Amino acid sequence: MNSNNYALIMAGGVGSRFWPVSRIEHPKQFIDFFGVGKTLIQSTYERFLKICPPENIFVVTNEIYIDKVKEQLPELKSNQILAEPIMRNTAPCVAYGSMKIAELNPNATIVVAPSDHTISNLDAFIAAINQSLDAARENECLITLGIKPSRPDTGYGYIQYVEQTLEKDPEIHKVKIFTEKPNIELARSFVQSGDFLWNAGIFIWSAKAINNAFSKHLPEMYEIFHLGASAYNTPDEKNFIGNAYLQCTNISIDFGIMEKADNVYVLPADFGWSDLGTWASIYDMAEKDYVGNAVIPSEQVMMFNSSNCMVNVPEDKLVILQGLHDYIVVEANNTLLICPRTEEQSVKQIVADVKSVFGQKFI
Repeated sequence: MNSNNYALIMAGGVGSRFWPVSRIEHPKQFIDFFGVGKTLIQSTYERFLKICPPENIFVVTNEIYIDKVKEQLPELKSNQILAEPIMRNTAPCVAYGSMKIAELNPNATIVVAPSDHTISNLDAFIAAINQSLDAARENECLITLGIKPSRPDTGYGYIQYVEQTLEKDPEIHKVKIFTEKPNIELARSFVQSGDFLWNAGIFIWSAKAINNAFSKHLPEMYEIFHLGASAYNTPDEKNFIGNAYLQCTNISIDFGIMEKADNVYVLPADFGWSDLGTWASIYDMAEKDYVGNAVIPSEQVMMFNSSNCMVNVPEDKLVILQGLHDYIVVEANNTLLICPRTEEQSVKQIVADVKSVFGQKFI
């Protein structure tokens, strides 16, 4: 294991598409959706222990979740937990983490990954990350992992790549263009073309390469965080970051850096990836009965003439479903949601409407 390998785990989101199970005070990264005894962030941390020394794994999260991170990942030292005072999307969190790590080790090579993904083929994942880390060490480039699409999914962004590759690694291709979530017709054409991949939102680069990219493409943000060089990894870091975030624009690393830079490459990969973005992704990964029902937990749920449903209810409640097909049924936190699976993308808007009527009570 290379001592210059670092991981930055992004764990600050609220997971509103998994409402009502995921809420602001206890979002999805801290939940064990599959009843396996590990939450999503715990599983993510364990994956990176295969790639980085434990002291080189950092978690960036909202300051309101610091205690949850400490509770679920007690191995982390305080310096390994980066507290964001306000939500400002992914570019500021990457700038913060990358510059903090660079102050610790200028030769660092960093993997940036969300805390809420699932990986079913761990060996293939580790191989892809290590291959990308090696390439990032030897080249001034920004690498992202692209997942070979199995279907024309409208819930993912896409990456188109060209034949040009890194000189020493013919499997890592130069990126042509990033495309946000397409409509179904466009998604079908992407899959049929053979040169589009799902955007997994997992990035690999050297500390030097990403900081140079910020300097070039987001110079104002670079200056904001670069000013804190002497404060990182000291007692002054918290106060500096509190002021820095107030000056940051709300922008993603994809839009701010990856879509603009001319040294972006992608490694096509296949390691059983899901970003768990919606209840449909939970349904896709969960065990199902012979008529397609995914019930978590299943001890006190009775299904009659019902099929292809996603059911997640409290363990102590008896639930009986009769004649229900292709529905999401979720109960948590004194809230019951019943929604057609075809309309699950509306959950985020439902949360907004509930908030407008009831305030924060059910959010």
